[in-house]
Amino acid sequence: MGFLDNSGDIILDAVLTDTGRLRLAQGDGSFKISKFALGDDEINYALYNKNHGSGSAYYDLEILQTPILEAFTNNTSNLKTKLVSISRTNILYMPTMKLNHITNNGILDRAAMPIQAGRSGFFSRPLSGSAGGTAVTDTKFYVATDLDTYNIISHHSSADSAVGDLAGVLQGYSVPAGGADANHIIRVDQGLDTNEVSPTIDLDSDLTENAFIVEMDYRLGRVKGPENHRQEAVNFIDDDNTAQYYLTGGRDANGRSSSLYINPKAGSSPAMAINTEQNSKTKEKLANTNPQVFEGPRGKTLHFRLHASQDLQNSTYLFTQLGTSQAANTTGNILGLNAEASQLYNGQSASSLTIYYIDSIVRVVGANTGYRLDIPVRYVKIA
Repeated sequence: MGFLDNSGDIILDAVLTDTGRLRLAQGDGSFKISKFALGDDEINYALYNKNHGSGSAYYDLEILQTPILEAFTNNTSNLKTKLVSISRTNILYMPTMKLNHITNNGILDRAAMPIQAGRSGFFSRPLSGSAGGTAVTDTKFYVATDLDTYNIISHHSSADSAVGDLAGVLQGYSVPAGGADANHIIRVDQGLDTNEVSPTIDLDSDLTENAFIVEMDYRLGRVKGPENHRQEAVNFIDDDNTAQYYLTGGRDANGRSSSLYINPKAGSSPAMAINTEQNSKTKEKLANTNPQVFEGPRGKTLHFRLHASQDLQNSTYLFTQLGTSQAANTTGNILGLNAEASQLYNGQSASSLTIYYIDSIVRVVGANTGYRLDIPVRYVKIA
């Protein structure tokens, strides 16, 4: 990898993606260039100087002289900020995506608000119970890789004493029949981050996401739906073990919602079963029935959960290779477990347990605008 010579000539430097190189190597006629992407990762547009003393020809000189890297094929490092082409000239605001952690007093009624499948929030464990010796908050989602781990995180000193407002812990395993479903999800909203445009106005169709691409480390986890523990179909796994999921709306054979939802407003899909009051497009009604993070027009919202890989569920090997471990009775541990607790869950003491964890990133990309959001997650196993 090196820098391009941008001393004067315009140079186009293009490379094939991992998928393109794979199909070219197969030699079976499947190789055909059908799409391309452009990026401006190295450009700082703040360098545009319209007050340059030498005149308008020099306004963008510093930008044009910015060192540009050669194209390279590592999709995890290249083209982090893709360019899009929009012919309209009347766009004042481009939509963004945000994590939505807002809940009504921490609890959402699925029957009253089917648009919100569950709580979405970063990890928070309150100071309570003999096992919960330390209040802990973290700007990550925690994925419990098995039932025992989830029970230890989410309970006090006895099995029947649950932490009331535990947040941000995803059940990264198949919940057994009759088992409690915490229904914690990851929710990503799209919209205009401004109060200059009323939320009662629909987001322009050419700016609205109708599909999302979720990328994650396939060694660690999978994507599953928000209302069930059914894993979504993976579209592609590259040579870096990065899996891509292409998620759209709809319902499965059992009538359960898939990952893509429509924000409640007049004219929403009847499948959302939103009552007349909730169909109101007033800002107040929207806030009460479907907590929002955007003050302007809203687009689609993505709900999903994470499922730990079989390697993480059944072994500590990847944790020892890629992650970190600490004793459960260590003061200041990541879960806030009390070092003096004689019993955490089901008769187990803190001194006999080890906390294993791996930090990773789940990336959500809008298939239409290319906007990207990186979500920090931590896979946890207590053994």
